[in-house]
Amino acid sequence: MDEAKALSTLAALCAKAEYCTGDMDDKMRRWGLDEEARQRVIDYLVSHQYVDNERYCRAFVNDKVKYNHWGRNKIAQALWQKRVPEDIATAVLDEVPEEDYLDVLRPMLKAKWPTIKADTDYERSMKLIRFAMGRGFELDTIKKALPES
Repeated sequence: MDEAKALSTLAALCAKAEYCTGDMDDKMRRWGLDEEARQRVIDYLVSHQYVDNERYCRAFVNDKVKYNHWGRNKIAQALWQKRVPEDIATAVLDEVPEEDYLDVLRPMLKAKWPTIKADTDYERSMKLIRFAMGRGFELDTIKKALPES
C-alpha cells in the first residue's frame, strides 16, 4: 500500500472511531510502509486532529472503567501497550476519582464473595483481594471496597 492510500484509509477510520498514534503506526507497519512515510502520515493525522492521544486516552479510560470494570493498573498497562505517552496516560488516570473505581469494585466484590470457596473468612478475603488485583485495582482501593462479610 502506498502512502496516499494509507492516509485516506486511516483518515476514514479515524472519522468513525478514536485511535491513538500507536494504533495507526501498527496498521501502517503491517501494510509495509517505511518509517518516514509512517511518520508523515501520523504527523498529518495529528495536525488535522484525526488522531489525538489525549482525547483517545480519555475515551479509553472512561470505557474501561465503566464497561469493562478495570482498575487503574490494568488500564495503565493497556495504555502502555498501545504506546500512549506515559505523561498523557498518567494525567488522565489521575483525573479519575477514586469513587468511580469504588462504584465499580464494590458490586463486583459483593457478587464474587459468595462464589469463593475457602475454609476461613481470612482466606476468602485474600482470594477476593487477589481477584480484584487481577482486575487491575490498587490495594488501597480494594481495602475500602471489601464487603463486611
